[in-house]
Amino acid sequence: MIYALSDSIGGTAESVIKATVSQFTETKFDVIRIPYINNKEQIDEALQEAAQHQAVVCYTIVNPRLREHLADRAVELQIQVVDVLGPMLRAIQKNSGLLPKNQAGLIHALDHEYFKRVEAVEFAVKYDDGKNPLGLLKADIVIIGVSRTSKTPLSMYLAHKQLKVANVPLVPEIVPPPELFKVPHHKIIGLLIDPYKLTDIRMTRLKAMGLSEDAEYADVERITEELDYAKGIMRRVHCMIINVSNRAIEETAGIILDYYYKNNAARR
Repeated sequence: MIYALSDSIGGTAESVIKATVSQFTETKFDVIRIPYINNKEQIDEALQEAAQHQAVVCYTIVNPRLREHLADRAVELQIQVVDVLGPMLRAIQKNSGLLPKNQAGLIHALDHEYFKRVEAVEFAVKYDDGKNPLGLLKADIVIIGVSRTSKTPLSMYLAHKQLKVANVPLVPEIVPPPELFKVPHHKIIGLLIDPYKLTDIRMTRLKAMGLSEDAEYADVERITEELDYAKGIMRRVHCMIINVSNRAIEETAGIILDYYYKNNAARR
């Protein structure tokens, strides 16, 4: 019998135990996981139980006070114990001169952030370019604007900041989805750009695709018409408007993030 003690969920200690006992294939070991230890009494109770079963104890406890108490009690009870984190913490502290936070469960907080980013990226892909209007009402941010105003790159950038972002292209010949007009105005961001700047961007795009640069897509009059139409929609939804003419993606994203967090704070 082997005990896995932890001040978090105990997954690391149990993984170490399983990796170790796999080397002893002729014997079956029972692993008893005791998570969320936060006081000396819990340690005493667990060690007394382990002593009764003549068990080995493997522990991942970051609190130095509790770790020291466990080691002292193990000596008293003559229990074999293995400190998984302690030696590594001391080695890194000595080598780097840095002090550990000594907070339980930090690795799981990082995992949670990672999965939130993945979820946000998947959301951005699913609801990119107006593919599925139902996503507009689920989004943290909805970006609207004419073609080639960096809606998709912005959506992906913000997704890596854990925001769920949908975007909708504004085209004069296509009526925006009705869901757009149900989104709270503070969640919508409108992107505008100088028509001549957009002409250059679209001409470059046409050239890269091997198409004629004389296409209506890059015509400045057509672009001006599109922008006027977009401004009308933006006024209708009363959204924040950002001119992206001379802004990098990161700069525009910074403005959106600042606006988003201020609005969230104001609504708490």
